[in-house]
Parts: sequence; C-alpha cells; structure tokens
Amino acid sequence: MSLEVEIEARFSKLGAVFLTPIGVLRQRLKTVRGLVCDWDGVFNAGSKGEGATSTFGEPDSMGTNLLRYALWREHDSLPVAALITGADNPSARAFALREHFDAIYFGARTKTSAIEALCRAHNLSSEQLVCIFDDVNDLGMAFGCGIRVLVRRDASPLLHDYVTRQNLCDYITAHPPERHAVREVCELLLGLLGSFDAVVASRVAWDDDYARYFAARQGVATQVVDHIAKGSQGGT
Repeated sequence: MSLEVEIEARFSKLGAVFLTPIGVLRQRLKTVRGLVCDWDGVFNAGSKGEGATSTFGEPDSMGTNLLRYALWREHDSLPVAALITGADNPSARAFALREHFDAIYFGARTKTSAIEALCRAHNLSSEQLVCIFDDVNDLGMAFGCGIRVLVRRDASPLLHDYVTRQNLCDYITAHPPERHAVREVCELLLGLLGSFDAVVASRVAWDDDYARYFAARQGVATQVVDHIAKGSQGGT
C-alpha cells in the first residue's frame, strides 16, 4: 500500500473529507513555506463572554511545533507561522508569543489583508501557505492559499457544501476544534511529508537537529499587528 493510499484511508476512516486528491495535496506540500491559522473555531470552539477568553490545547501546540520542525528539516529554514483573528484575544496573543510565531494579526474585518501583509513581509506567495480556518469570514484569506483546511462543525452542513462547490477548501477535518482539529491537520501533513517517525524520534531525543531548530524558533520575535486595514475592527 502506498503512503498516500494508507494516509487517505486512515484519515477518511476518522471522518475527514478529502476535497482535493491526496496526491495533489502532497505535491502542493512540497512548496509550502508557512502556516496561517484563524483562532476562534480552530484552536477552540469559539465560545466567548464578558471577561472570558477562548483557550487552546497543548496537543494542538505540539502539533504546530512538530509541523514547523518538519518543514525546517525539509528546507533548512524556519517556515513562517501566523495567527489571524478578528478580535484581540489574550490567549491567542500568549500562544503566538510562547510558540514564537512570526506574527499575530487581529482587529481586521477583512483577513485577506493580513495574508497580503504576511506575504510581503516574508517574500512569500499565498500559494506557499497552509491555511486552517472555520467560517465565512475566513474564506477570503483561505482562497489563495496552497492548502486550505476547514475545521469541521457539524452545525454548518451548508457551509461545507458551499466550500466544496466553490472550490474553497481542500480538506475538511474529522474532528471539531475542541477535539484537536489542529493536531489532526499537523499529523496529516507530517504523514504526507513522510517524516512523522523521524520528527518524533528527533524531538524525543532532543538531538542536534532539533536543538538547532529550537534555537532558531526561540529567536523569532513575534510581531503583534492591530487594525490591519484602516478603520477595521473585529467581529463577524
């Protein structure tokens, strides 16, 4: 059984939906140099309240780190990593700073402007990005990205149908955000890179390769960007 067939069967059995052939995804992954994620509805269920902040899970944190390490191993340079969210969220800011993401963009009603700013800052094209998103206000930023992943929400069957018909998504996760959809995506991509075992073994051993990667990652100073477009603001 080929790697692609094995991975597609494994994730499809979980309930994932491949909207783009897995062979095409694997080819696109060869050009990927960065990861961008929405926050609410991706790292968490998006629940909010007065004085409350949405959170994240450590399995998702580890997933993003392993994926970034795998891409570093592939290209001998750090991939770009960014959060793009409509509202300033203390947990999102803390996550981006702790994990040394390159940037967190918040306060923009049009998230496409954040993608454009990120690409300008790092001399990338949007086709070199993986984008993980969950809702209507994310479609603009996801549209031009190389690999577009919609986090499952069973309450949105018409949205799932829409992104399928309009070719706005390549993969719909098996798991919702509160069950670690981000980790699922990261493991899928690690599997398609064919590097899961090597990456995990290196991380467990904290060998010279992982130490070099980690030192480089820790040297990233996170850019916090508010109000990307003049007069923009968070919300739906």
